[in-house]
Amino acid sequence: MSAQSIRDVVLCADDYAVNAPTSQGIVALVVLGRLSATSVMTLSPRWVEDAPALRDLRGRLDVGLHLDWTSSFAQSAGFGGALSTVMRRAALRRFDVQVLRDEIERQLDAFEQHWHAAPDHIDGHQHVHQFAGLRDALFEVLLRRYGRAAPRPWLRISNVAQAGFKARVISTMGSKTLQAWADDHHWPTVSPLSGAYAFDGNVADYANRMRGWLADLPDAPAHPAIIMCHPAASAHADDEIGPARAREFSYLASHDFVQDLRDAGVRLVRGSGQPMASI
Repeated sequence: MSAQSIRDVVLCADDYAVNAPTSQGIVALVVLGRLSATSVMTLSPRWVEDAPALRDLRGRLDVGLHLDWTSSFAQSAGFGGALSTVMRRAALRRFDVQVLRDEIERQLDAFEQHWHAAPDHIDGHQHVHQFAGLRDALFEVLLRRYGRAAPRPWLRISNVAQAGFKARVISTMGSKTLQAWADDHHWPTVSPLSGAYAFDGNVADYANRMRGWLADLPDAPAHPAIIMCHPAASAHADDEIGPARAREFSYLASHDFVQDLRDAGVRLVRGSGQPMASI
């Protein structure tokens, strides 16, 4: 396939530091050259322990904040809630604005303390970064902390380029408003997003889904598209999507994934569009 027809995509592993197998799996895939970004859950007590392994890979991928309001960590901290609760409170504008700003700052502080740099990007666990109220607080924090930065952290726009109910829900929860704000402020973004599914099936099913996501990537976009994934070296006993994480890792670590990228004419890039090393 000619160089002119090659399409770029950011492949981002979510949930770094959520548990040991997830962090271990993400690091292993980065070493293999199979990921170009990862997003960190800084509320997890594992972030302090797992940050050094990621720092050893600095420059090989984008590392960003996975803003969290719905995990067990957020709920234990006293401000988070189940996804349905957070969605409802956001839609009804029932969040305290100062609490929102303070918590976003706290998660960014925890990221920078152990990464020793600003995030390359910011997105949200279960896409909370684009919910009403939360996104407005995020806008204020972004402008204050990174408005004069070069480069600015890119934002994931969860405008899901897939059919299905889950994809529609994700896309309608603020993606257009987030993109409009970014456009108005000349803020870098990465979209559309693929990779949403019900965490079901086997390894072959996941491989088929990935082939479909790769085939559907847009041609010659203004910025790279993005595919989210959730790999782990093994299934953690307390992780409800642990088996799916292990299946994703098995495929992404395989030669089949490398061949599928080649067959689709796709290369992995960082959010800036910088290519990864050839795999």
